[in-house]
Amino acid sequence: MIAFVAENLAPIMFLSLVVVLLLGYPVAFALAFVGFGFGFVGIELGLLSPNLFGAVPDRIFGQMSNETLLAIPFFTFMGLVLERSGMAEDLLDTIGQLFGPIRGGLAYAVIVVGAILAATTGVVAASVMAMGLISLPIMLRYGYDRRIASGAIAASGTLAQIVPPSLVLIVLADQLGRSVGDMYKGALVPGLLLVAIYAGYILLMSFLQPKSVPALPPEARTLRGWTLAWKVVTSLVPPLVLIFLVLGTIFIGLATPTEGGAMGAVGALVLAIANRRLDLPTLKSALYSTAKLCSFVIFILLGARVFSLTFYGVNGHVWVEHLMTAVPGGETGFLIVANLLVFFLAFFLDYFELAFIIIPLLAPVADSLGIDLIWFGVILAINMQTSFMHPPFGFSLFFLRSVAPTRAYKDKITGQIIEPVRSEQIYMGALPFLGIQLAMVALVIAFPQLVTHYKAGQIVVDPATIQINVPMPGAGGENPFGTPAAPFGAPQPPSFGDQPPAFGASTAPTFGAPPPSFGVPSDATPPNPQ
Repeated sequence: MIAFVAENLAPIMFLSLVVVLLLGYPVAFALAFVGFGFGFVGIELGLLSPNLFGAVPDRIFGQMSNETLLAIPFFTFMGLVLERSGMAEDLLDTIGQLFGPIRGGLAYAVIVVGAILAATTGVVAASVMAMGLISLPIMLRYGYDRRIASGAIAASGTLAQIVPPSLVLIVLADQLGRSVGDMYKGALVPGLLLVAIYAGYILLMSFLQPKSVPALPPEARTLRGWTLAWKVVTSLVPPLVLIFLVLGTIFIGLATPTEGGAMGAVGALVLAIANRRLDLPTLKSALYSTAKLCSFVIFILLGARVFSLTFYGVNGHVWVEHLMTAVPGGETGFLIVANLLVFFLAFFLDYFELAFIIIPLLAPVADSLGIDLIWFGVILAINMQTSFMHPPFGFSLFFLRSVAPTRAYKDKITGQIIEPVRSEQIYMGALPFLGIQLAMVALVIAFPQLVTHYKAGQIVVDPATIQINVPMPGAGGENPFGTPAAPFGAPQPPSFGDQPPAFGASTAPTFGAPPPSFGVPSDATPPNPQ
C-alpha cells in the first residue's frame, strides 16, 4: 500500500484537492492545506527533503514583489471609481437613444456599452449589475423577449474577461511567463470579433423574431438631432480618451501595463470629479473593494504556491506532461482536451482559481509541444469567460438575478403590469451566448492568426542559427585581445626583436677570462689564408 501511494502521490494529491474544493472549503486554504499535508507525507515516505518548506518564505516574498500583479489593484480601482461615477448610466441612456429607432436597438446598446465598460472597468459584476438595473426595465417596458434581454446583458458583462485591460489576462500572462502587453495585443481582435458576433446574433433574431426585439416607440425617443449628437459626443469622448490612456500607451510602447493602470486610475478620478460624483464615501468604498479583491487574489496565489511546491516536488508536473502528451492528435488533441478540462472545471471554479491551479500544470506541456503561449492563453481566457455563463452556476447569471425583478410590478411610464423575470428565462437566454463563446474558442484554435498578429514587427531569431565566434589568442600571429597593460607599473616585457636587450651594458660580459678555443692550442697562430 505504501509503495502504491509513493508511486502515485501526484495523482492522489490532485484528486484530494478536487475533493476538498467540492466540500466547500475556501480555495486559498484548501490549496495550502493539501500542499502542506502531502508535503509531510512525502517527507515521511522519503520522497521529499525535510528542507522543502524552507523555500516557502522565498516564494511568498517573490510573489509580493511581482511587478506584473501590481496592475491588478490599479485596474480594479479604476473600474470601481468609474462604476460609481455614473458613466454606465450616461452611456446606456445615450446609445440607447442612438440605436432606438431600429429593431434590437436596446440590445445593440447593451452590447456596445458592455464592450466600452469592459475596456475601461474590467469588472464583470459592475457591468452586469449596472446594465441590469438600467437597461432591463426599459427592455421589459417595450416588449423585449426576456430570454434575449437577459442573455444580452449577462453576455455583454463577461466581455470584461477578454477585452483588455482584463484582470484575467494579467493573471494569465503572469502564470504563463509572458508579457502582459503581448497578451493584450493578442486578445484585442478576438474580443472585438466576439462583440461583432453578439451583435450579429441580435441582428439575426431581429429578422427571425421581429417582435422579440422591437424598436423604441417614437414617444420614448426623447433626444433628437443636434441634441442627440452633442450628448453622444460628451458621453463617448471621456471613456474613449481613457481607453487610449490605458491601452494606447501600452500598445505603442509608451507605458508598461502597470503604468497604464496607474494612468487609468488617475483618469477615472478625474472623470468622477468632472461629473461631480466623487465624494469621500465613494472613494472609501472603491478603496475598500479594491483591497478586498486584491487580498482575495494574493491569498489564492500564495496557497497555489504552496500547492505547486509540493506538487512539483513529487514530480506532479511530469505526471501531467506524460498524461497530456499521450493524448492522440498532438497539438490539436492537447488543445481540445485542455479546453474541455477548463470548460467543465469552470462549472465549479472561478477564473482566478482556474488560472492559479490549472494553468501552471498545462503551460509547461503547451510549451514543450511548441504552442505559442500567448495564443494558448487567449484561448483559455475565452474559455474561462464561459465560467460566468454556465447555467446554473455562472456568476454573471447570479449578478443579473440579483437585480432582475422577482415579482410583477407596475411600470411608472406606461402604467402596464410587468411580469417578473424567472430564473429559467435567464438560464435559457444565456445558452445561445454560451454557444457563441464556445464557437469563438474553436475559431481561435482554427485561425491562430487572430492572436499571433501581436508578433508583427518583432524581430524573430531562431536560436539554432546563432553562431558565436570567439578568436583564440595567437590566431594569425597576433593577440586578438591586444597587449595587456603592465600591472602596478612593472617594466614592459622584452620585444625579442632583431636587437637583443642591452640590460644597461654596451658590450657582452667577458667574465674575467679569455674565451675558450674549443680545441685550438692557445699558442698556435691561425693559418694564413694566402
